[in-house]
Amino acid sequence: MIILGLGSNVGDREGNIRAALEALARYPDIELIAVSSLYETAPVGFTDQPDFLNAAARISTALEPLELLQVCLGIERDLGRVREVKWGPRTMDIDLLIYDAVELASEQLTLPHPRLHERCFVLVPLAEIAPDVPVRGGKTAAECLAGCTDSDVRLYKKLQGD
Repeated sequence: MIILGLGSNVGDREGNIRAALEALARYPDIELIAVSSLYETAPVGFTDQPDFLNAAARISTALEPLELLQVCLGIERDLGRVREVKWGPRTMDIDLLIYDAVELASEQLTLPHPRLHERCFVLVPLAEIAPDVPVRGGKTAAECLAGCTDSDVRLYKKLQGD
């Protein structure tokens, strides 16, 4: 199971996430399997910025993890992502959260995502589409979410079926 996290807090946040999902779906080697609802959350880390919209997407692909990362970074760039401040405002952020059972630690990518298990803004949409996916130390997304207290996550809009 491959899971991506998507977030935006600059410009048309919902439009940015929809555009990223459309770009992923158009990519020849990527199939979009499921998309969570959109959730609104306060920023984490650098907090002097607008609230984020966040979502999770389950995909299928034959791309290797680093190839998929490059596709995601290209979509971010195409949607105007500029990296100026760590954890700062962004038109689009696409994180590779889980890639099957792959464990990887490189300069470019760490799998599973290193803070996935402690971030409600990631776990809420992830648990919506894949509650039983293993996240960390044998715990599932739903189990990690049950112990998560880092932020207020509010349902913004359901995307399925609209």
